[in-house]
Amino acid sequence: MQALILAAGDGTRLKPLTETKPKPILPVADTTPILHNLSQLPREIKEVILVVKPNDKMIRKEISTNYKAKKIKYVEQKVQRGTGDAAMQAKKYLKDKFLMMMGDDLYDKSDIKNLIKKCPCIAVKTVYNPSSFGVVETKGENVVSFVEKPKKPKSNLANTGLYFLDKKIFKYKIKRCIERGECEITDSIIEIMKEYGLYYYKIKKWMPISYSWNLLDANEFLLRKISRKILGTVEKNATIKGKVYIEKGTVIKSGSYIEGPCYIGKNCDIGPNCYIRQATTIRDNCHIGNACEIKNSIIGKNTKVPHLSYVADSVIGESCNLGSGTITANLRHDGANVFSMIKGSLVDTGRRKFGTVLGDNVKTGINTLIYPGRKIWPKKTTIPGESVKKDID
Repeated sequence: MQALILAAGDGTRLKPLTETKPKPILPVADTTPILHNLSQLPREIKEVILVVKPNDKMIRKEISTNYKAKKIKYVEQKVQRGTGDAAMQAKKYLKDKFLMMMGDDLYDKSDIKNLIKKCPCIAVKTVYNPSSFGVVETKGENVVSFVEKPKKPKSNLANTGLYFLDKKIFKYKIKRCIERGECEITDSIIEIMKEYGLYYYKIKKWMPISYSWNLLDANEFLLRKISRKILGTVEKNATIKGKVYIEKGTVIKSGSYIEGPCYIGKNCDIGPNCYIRQATTIRDNCHIGNACEIKNSIIGKNTKVPHLSYVADSVIGESCNLGSGTITANLRHDGANVFSMIKGSLVDTGRRKFGTVLGDNVKTGINTLIYPGRKIWPKKTTIPGESVKKDID
């Protein structure tokens, strides 16, 4: 059996992180979305076809041509024309029945095993905000209607972007879709439903990653699964509490207090006297210095938070340098949800606590204060004492 993974999207709603890195390989815990999904594929799947952008090097470097005995084949989508067009690029390599998934959401092995028992089948999940998704209405064991982002949803079952299909999917609407410049796979799945019928399976574990704050949800989700393992050095008078995974070469200095679940990568320098709180990931070669507090955040590789800084509910890119006294404000005075600017419009994050998103190679001046939900683009800087009230792009 084969798997088809779509990984050529632009990830515009995840900017500034996707300015320098494809969405499927953004860091979450000790992995990336696409590596996590590959690890969840059952033994029955022997070959994986990955649809990527032209001349993509980062995803190819991350995965190579084999993954745990599964052969990896790369197919390019030269122009971004939607998920249907992306799937079309792989048509000639697909043999018959295949699993299809998005490369940037998180799926679970047990759900996949149950999904591939019937074909064609779509994976759905109950959500609290169905109008943000494709909504599926069911009767018995079949799908009876499928509507993209309806204003008045007829159910709370969302399409998760995980399917078990066969090559009949390619005979519907492809020509018309391409003529109008866009082709979504859901157009063809609706036609399959009408002519042949469509099964559904309610999955238990699915983590969509559409916005930067979803990375924090995914990070926490994966950190719950880690075990306590300390491969680095922990100095006297440092406290490690709960499920904390510390990689080789990392030093936890005296006075540091770390609460799990938490993941700390290789060759990091942590402390002294810092506080690393739950649901935090610190990737390789980072330095977290004296009197810093990090909470529920992702810190990218080679980033320095040297001293007297507070980072909470935030995503920090690679090779950033936060000046002394940098503070990420993560809670509004009125306690309402934090909004963040996405493609020119304010979007409700759905979170009462959300800090900042910094792209790669950002540098902040000392005593920088970043308002909740504000973002800073790669290679941008702030001046000493600056209050970041709007995105710096």
